[in-house]
Amino acid sequence: MEKFLIEGGKSLKGSLSIKGAKNSMLPIMAASVLNSSPRDVELKNIPIIQDMFVMKQILQSLGMEVKSAGNTLLISSRNLDSYSIPDRLMREMRSSVFLMGPLLGRLGRVRVTYPGGCSIGPRPVDLHLKGLEALGAKIEENNGYIFASTSGLRGADIHLDYPSVGATENLMMAAVLARGKTVIYNVAKEPEIVDLQNFLNAMGGRVKGAGTETLRIEGVDSLESCSYRIIPDRIVAGTILMAAAATGGEVLLKGIIPAHLDAVVAKMKEAGVIIRSTEDSLEVLNGRLKAVKTLRTLPYPGFPTDLQAPMMALLAIAEGESVIVESIFEARFRHAHELNKMNARISVNGRTAFIEGVKKLSGTTVHTSDLRAGAALVIAGLAAEGSTVVSDVSHIDRGYERLERDLQKLGAKIERAVEI
Repeated sequence: MEKFLIEGGKSLKGSLSIKGAKNSMLPIMAASVLNSSPRDVELKNIPIIQDMFVMKQILQSLGMEVKSAGNTLLISSRNLDSYSIPDRLMREMRSSVFLMGPLLGRLGRVRVTYPGGCSIGPRPVDLHLKGLEALGAKIEENNGYIFASTSGLRGADIHLDYPSVGATENLMMAAVLARGKTVIYNVAKEPEIVDLQNFLNAMGGRVKGAGTETLRIEGVDSLESCSYRIIPDRIVAGTILMAAAATGGEVLLKGIIPAHLDAVVAKMKEAGVIIRSTEDSLEVLNGRLKAVKTLRTLPYPGFPTDLQAPMMALLAIAEGESVIVESIFEARFRHAHELNKMNARISVNGRTAFIEGVKKLSGTTVHTSDLRAGAALVIAGLAAEGSTVVSDVSHIDRGYERLERDLQKLGAKIERAVEI
């Protein structure tokens, strides 16, 4: 395992370009299974993160070829010959469940175990399975395994009980090759949904409605290869914005889509952060941090649950008392205990956290429990007095491409070291 060694108290300054979105890349890599042409799918602006390597291994285990050159992937499905995803890889990453839809579309069957990922509360796949059954798949569950098969998917009307991002994406990928028309109601509206739609349509799909509550999909006979550029990662961008604000810095983020961060920027401004925006950039300027009355995580376009932990680190040093309500995942406050080790004053009651801002955090050794909690602890370490050790940064590597290097570019004193 590796850890971060951080010397806090230094303001971040400078500019940074944001790489491709993890939450776009993973379903789009899964969707490359749908390419039935002999030519490669080319994906650009790929973040070099641990989850990318796991998805790469999964595709290779299915007989596909994946080649990387910098931040570009070339994916060939010419030799796709397996419908079973290895248990070990399923346990490493929840996004592996995305393969169910495309494998059913291409091969008519798929076998998976229940997926793994960060321990942030139950994330059942019931909505995925109900939707696939509506499209004509037969689902069998036995001893932790899920086997799905079909003699041919058929279009259907599907009503999601909850606007699940994963279920929306999985059903999009299944329906694109289904016979006839599919309409999916109460879908997720995240920008990553729009990105997946645009990728599927670049391959020859006929998908409309991403970004709204209803998706309409006209099934096609086959999909072809294409070249596609992944959108910038709004969660990484938000993390850097909060790190800059927490350290009293001034940072310009370039090559982003500011509209994807409207809810985040609004809440940060409420917390006293000065932010200027252009068509493709956001700039944080030094401001006096103050508490926010209530921050509630919500599906897009609300405040993203993935930035709840980094925002808590910021509010821990804001003047006054803030309240955060986590409405998406029930076990996503584990970072609060670690922040309290740094002299934060945070109490948790169920899905609500009460934060009494302090003037300064103190450096110490903290443990990373999940991806976004790890990012929050890094922000806290940057803002704290003294030295902070953030252990087990493998969680952070799942979603940030060498986060310490980006922070070093902005003047942070942070190093990666091997844990002994």
